[in-house]
Amino acid sequence: EYQVNDSGARIALAEHPEQAAKFLEIRDRCPNLEHLIQMEGPVEPDVARWEEVVASGNVGGAGDRFWKRARSANEEDLLTIIYTSGTTGEPKGVMLTHRNIVENVLASTPRIPVRRRDVALEFLPLCHVFERMVGYIYMWCSTYRAYCSIYHVGDLIADIRPHIFAAVPRFYEKVYEGIQAKLAEASPVRRSMFHWAVDIGREAAHRRIAGREIPLLLKKRHELADRLVLSKVREALGGRVRFAISGGAELPLHLGEFFHAVGIPVMEGYGLTETSPVIAVNGAKPGQLRLGTVGKPLKNLDIKIDDDGELLVRGPSVMKGYWNKPEMTAEVFDEEGYFRTGDLAEIDDDGFLLITGRKKDIIVTAGGKNVAPQPMETSLTRSPYVESAVVIGDGRPYLVAILSPAFDSLEAWARANGIEFAGREDLVTRPQVDRLYRDLIESVNAGRASFEQIKRFAVVPATFSVEDGQLTPTLKIKRRVIEQRYAQLIDRLYQ
Repeated sequence: EYQVNDSGARIALAEHPEQAAKFLEIRDRCPNLEHLIQMEGPVEPDVARWEEVVASGNVGGAGDRFWKRARSANEEDLLTIIYTSGTTGEPKGVMLTHRNIVENVLASTPRIPVRRRDVALEFLPLCHVFERMVGYIYMWCSTYRAYCSIYHVGDLIADIRPHIFAAVPRFYEKVYEGIQAKLAEASPVRRSMFHWAVDIGREAAHRRIAGREIPLLLKKRHELADRLVLSKVREALGGRVRFAISGGAELPLHLGEFFHAVGIPVMEGYGLTETSPVIAVNGAKPGQLRLGTVGKPLKNLDIKIDDDGELLVRGPSVMKGYWNKPEMTAEVFDEEGYFRTGDLAEIDDDGFLLITGRKKDIIVTAGGKNVAPQPMETSLTRSPYVESAVVIGDGRPYLVAILSPAFDSLEAWARANGIEFAGREDLVTRPQVDRLYRDLIESVNAGRASFEQIKRFAVVPATFSVEDGQLTPTLKIKRRVIEQRYAQLIDRLYQ
């Protein structure tokens, strides 16, 4: 409702009756909304069918009027308004022009080895700029594009057999966890063989990335490991994946190393809705890839690091501004026209960009200590038993954590250890489960200064999701929402 009214949208497009019902529910509160179009399924009286709208485009010279209007557009005209995920506060409408998008496509494409007639699998939400941009790149490179719901990727990927796909880190974590779960059920001999093959693949990948020659003995061992094990992993993803793209959040290093080891290079990138989005991305050519970084900045961008460590960006793909928010637009640009990303970053000696945290997420404890929560949250979610983690402590005497379990793994672990439970709420209260997560917290705390350690934690019997408003479409945590929802629980952790 907020986005419809803020944008002043006159037309809304729904895929099916369930989506159309949501628009019909708010229609009386959206004075600008004149038309509702539905693509499939039975329609209500006030809803137009997609086929009828398309047919009307050929009546009375409507097609000629459309092309006349299309030809009148110039590069500085507004192409789209994309609303930010709103991890804090209400979403902001980001105004992107034709030039913004085209410049980002042209600068990003040389890093991404897409070939003409490749099959690209797309399953991320098209309301998000990440999926929009890779889709534009696929179009520019004349690839075939297959769409499916993210919930059906596992069922369809073997049939689609893509050469390329883009996903958020959680997707790669899910694939990795699925492999580990199957491995846990395998015989000791098969487990040993798998780890042997991945170790060889990892060694070969590191040499390849560094541009070093692979010795003959390692090459032969890698060929054997690939034939016996690594090719089977690739086959589960269709058997033709040459590379994949990761964005939207940090890709844990162990995942990048694993997928490179099995022969599926994952190119991690970084960007924001406000930058169309790509700012930096790892590439396939020698000198363009470094695991643990988001790659080198695009060549058409100016980059600088502010005194407080914030990354600033200037260039042709930076947004026109925020829709209906001129004051907020002015706040995010400095006097030289650089956009303030809000992210903390470093650039290494070879020009690779590392994102170290989110400026707004920095916790300042009651003792005045600054703590970046993301590294701890990333460490926590590396556990197969943690789906999501939120570290809290702003203005408080110490850090606490809210953990959302990966229930499939946790329930399997409980059954394997003879722990009886009546349901999820019962399971998270079991002493053995408390010990499991306490050990995890202690391992994450190890080597950290006292003020950086998590002193208390709570395991909640729920999974954070996009549907309940606790995650963004790219599965980032909405801190404010979670802190509000679990306010009483958090307060008890400080008693």
